[in-house]
Amino acid sequence: AGKLPAAALFGAVPFGPDPATFISWFYYGNGMKLYQELYDRSGYNVKVLLCGMLSPETAGWFNKKIESKADLKGLRIRFLGLGGNVMQKVGASVTLLPMSETFPALEKGALDGAEICTPSVDHEIGLYKIAKYNYFPGWHQPATTMELMINKDFWAKLSPSQQRLLEITCKAATVDMLSYSEAIQGEFIRKNEEKHHVENLIWSPELLEVFHTAWLEVAAEESAKDEFFKKVWDDLSAFTAENQTWTELGYLPRKTKVNTE
Repeated sequence: AGKLPAAALFGAVPFGPDPATFISWFYYGNGMKLYQELYDRSGYNVKVLLCGMLSPETAGWFNKKIESKADLKGLRIRFLGLGGNVMQKVGASVTLLPMSETFPALEKGALDGAEICTPSVDHEIGLYKIAKYNYFPGWHQPATTMELMINKDFWAKLSPSQQRLLEITCKAATVDMLSYSEAIQGEFIRKNEEKHHVENLIWSPELLEVFHTAWLEVAAEESAKDEFFKKVWDDLSAFTAENQTWTELGYLPRKTKVNTE
């Protein structure tokens, strides 16, 4: 992201599309075209393929409840990507610690909170041992992608059928990864609550609005600094807005049993 700011938009977008809409944008919107353009215009000699997608992440693990905007001020938190920019804008003190250093930092009290990944991954890391408040939804990463990059000279030497085989394999990997990710998260959320006494909490509408407002400011600032970021963000926003009509009409409202107190 330091070299190619728009790259972050192909990985995870705060308040962005859900996995189904994100995949649709890549394959049936301008996503893959723009994805390749990202590398081409910057001189990277690679062919890029979308090759995996994860369910939404949790919005972070905390050692205290976050009940107001004031609670975010000075909050020491591990938060990556564009979501980290949002957290900085709302007053948190953001660090980019590697995953391996996050657990001990939380354990020693050097951090007040951290976001890492999905409930299943967070559980394997053992975050439930040192933080008892797990917040949802993961507004910063509603979907997270994986990519396969292939040297473009090598790609050009492959036959059309070989290229197509790699494209189909990556599409299969994307569907398989998302299917598996969706299948297992509920089990770990339940384990955290019932076995490890974690409180699964939902952000208040007020705090979600605080995050959303900050994100729109971040997106505007990044768009002003980088023309290609703006191009991608505008395209993704337009696709998502068009798709929103279907999302609102075609799907039932979803209910949740997650604690909101």
